[in-house]
Amino acid sequence: MAITRIQLLSIPVTDQDRAKDFYVDTLGFELLGDNQMGPDQRWVQVAPKGAATSITLVTWFDTMPPGSVKGLVLETDDLDGDVADLTRRGVPIDGGIQDAPWGRYVSFDDPDGNGIVLQATTARG
Repeated sequence: MAITRIQLLSIPVTDQDRAKDFYVDTLGFELLGDNQMGPDQRWVQVAPKGAATSITLVTWFDTMPPGSVKGLVLETDDLDGDVADLTRRGVPIDGGIQDAPWGRYVSFDDPDGNGIVLQATTARG
C-alpha cells in the first residue's frame, strides 16, 4: 500500500451556506473553495489554517444524512481560549471541559448536529 495521508473528509449538511459560515466564521477555518459542480451541487471545501486534511460540506450523499458524522476530532493548542471564543459565538458546550488521561477536551455539534471533539492532547514524553 502506498497511502500517504487523508486528503479529504465529507461532512453532510442541510445548508452549505450556514455550514460554511459555521466552519469559517465560528471555527476559524479557511475557505479553500466554493464552486458550482453542476445545476444542483456545490463544492464547498474548508480546512484549519495550514492543515493537510480538508473537509467538504456536502448535501448530495443520500447515505450520509446531515448530523450523521460523530467524532470529528480537532486539535488545539489553546483549549481554554477556544472554548471561551466558541461560547461567546453562541456554540453550546454541554458538560464543559473534560479531563482524560491523554489530555482535555470538549464536545459540541455543528448546526446540523455533526459531533465535534475539540481537544488539547498532553505532550507525550
